[in-house]
Amino acid sequence: MKIPTTYQDAGVSIDTGNAFVQAIKPLIKSTHRPEVLSSLGGFAALFSMNKLKYTDPVLVSTTDGVGTKLKLALQLKKYRGLGQDLVAMCVNDLLCVGAEPLFFLDYFATGKLELAIALEVIEGITESLKDIHCALVGGETAEMPGLYTQDDFDLAGFAVGMVNREEIIDGSSISIGNQVIGIASSGLHSNGFSLVRKILTDQAIDLQQVYSPYQKSLGEVLLEPTRIYVNQIHTLKRQFNILGIAHITGGGLLENPPRIFPKQCKAVLKKNAWELPPLFKLLQKWGSIEENEMLRVFNCGIGLVLVVEENQAEEIVSRLNSMGEKAFLLGEIAERQAGEEAIVFQ
Repeated sequence: MKIPTTYQDAGVSIDTGNAFVQAIKPLIKSTHRPEVLSSLGGFAALFSMNKLKYTDPVLVSTTDGVGTKLKLALQLKKYRGLGQDLVAMCVNDLLCVGAEPLFFLDYFATGKLELAIALEVIEGITESLKDIHCALVGGETAEMPGLYTQDDFDLAGFAVGMVNREEIIDGSSISIGNQVIGIASSGLHSNGFSLVRKILTDQAIDLQQVYSPYQKSLGEVLLEPTRIYVNQIHTLKRQFNILGIAHITGGGLLENPPRIFPKQCKAVLKKNAWELPPLFKLLQKWGSIEENEMLRVFNCGIGLVLVVEENQAEEIVSRLNSMGEKAFLLGEIAERQAGEEAIVFQ
């Protein structure tokens, strides 16, 4: 008589998946807003817009992941910060058009579901979402042996927000003479880690080593979660006229700000407006990375760029600093001639 074959024999545990769902239910519920009409376990999430105070609402959506920062987290067995990374990479993009984050969904795929690891990631997600009043309304956990090795996993996030049509920030009103403000990053955020990992491997860098001026290991510094700017920017929006916002992700300072500039505009940025943080200096030294490559791959210490009116720039910088952010006047918008680059450093 043949022995029956089960899903467990194929490497997928239904029981573990069910246990995970039960473990995260209170975490998910803790993020819910009054507009959430569904609970975990249904086929789809329900979110009512009737209670939202929008006069001409426009839905905004984003999706992103954490990239190969995951490999470093797996190596160091530190996962909680990945949840914040995932949320930040999505909701900071929503900010770039002035949207309020409403709800979020996650996708967790792995070769073998390890409850402790998955729970740590979800805890990081829910903690970050609660801080910005954004609801985790659902997601997907997929155990896929054969596609992923037993220890590997991947993350994706999906965020939906809303903005009044007349309040959309799209950069179209940016003009010559406007000022460019940079808000400091918390570190590498979630970009450039393939290059980082190559440098660490090629140079046999010890992740447990503490490098001045940091008080913790290099590994912990590299895994510092991505900064979330939602509350700060929405406070500013109520008081100032923000003309453009760029999230400095893949493409760095060279490729992200121009995404919001009109074709006739360029940004002239001052190299001495801010100091390259020590972590970036270490990576540049270890990898012998040219300056242009640094600016194209990494955020170089600037996580978000704002374009504002000249007469409001200094007050906005002051207000951001009073919120606990580090903000800098980076430069100004100037006329762009045919064939010129959109970002010029002086």
